[in-house]
Amino acid sequence: MEQQTPKSKRKRGRQQRRTNITRQKLLDAAKTVFSERGLDLTRIDEITERADVGKGTFYYHFRSKEKLIKELIKGMLGELVAVIDEKCEGINDLTALMDTLIQVHTEFFSNRWEDFVLFFQGRADLTLQVSYSGIDTPFVDYIERMESLLDSVIEHRISKPALRRIACAVAGFLSGYYSFAVISPQGEDIDETFRSLRGAMVASLVRFIKETAPSAEAIGNVENNTSVN
Repeated sequence: MEQQTPKSKRKRGRQQRRTNITRQKLLDAAKTVFSERGLDLTRIDEITERADVGKGTFYYHFRSKEKLIKELIKGMLGELVAVIDEKCEGINDLTALMDTLIQVHTEFFSNRWEDFVLFFQGRADLTLQVSYSGIDTPFVDYIERMESLLDSVIEHRISKPALRRIACAVAGFLSGYYSFAVISPQGEDIDETFRSLRGAMVASLVRFIKETAPSAEAIGNVENNTSVN
């Protein structure tokens, strides 16, 4: 096997950096165009024009618009889950955890409107019969991470469907609020208004969990007795 000289290694390193830069330009351009036109209406030539590259360059990096969308959503939700893990580490109180989860979402999306569009439209796309292939996995991973955190601080056993509803309620509250916030009067501090609602949202979810836990435990006892008999 021929060994590479330091010069050839440096050349390959420069080529790889240029490739990475171009790929990132396409990802950044796509996020911008998606936030303006939506996932479905955006065309590949609009992305390449915004990135100032040719169509051939796009297909060198991504086989399709669908693959690009999948990568963007996976990366965005991966970042969000990492922040959730960092901020929620060591929390063992339900109210504190719920408040932190909502705070993390607020802070994460407050200056990242383009990422929120991906979050909102990608989540909505999951309900369609014809949707973008592969985007369900990062959304499921994201929801399951919140379920795991909630399960670790809830004193009573709670059913998997109930945990799923609670985790989805946290995500749904934020996505629903921000999706309507764009029609707020000009000059209104959207994030400040959102923060003022957080306490009410946390209190409602905590009450729901406490009311749900005993019923879930009772259902479990009934199922156990039935299986024994």
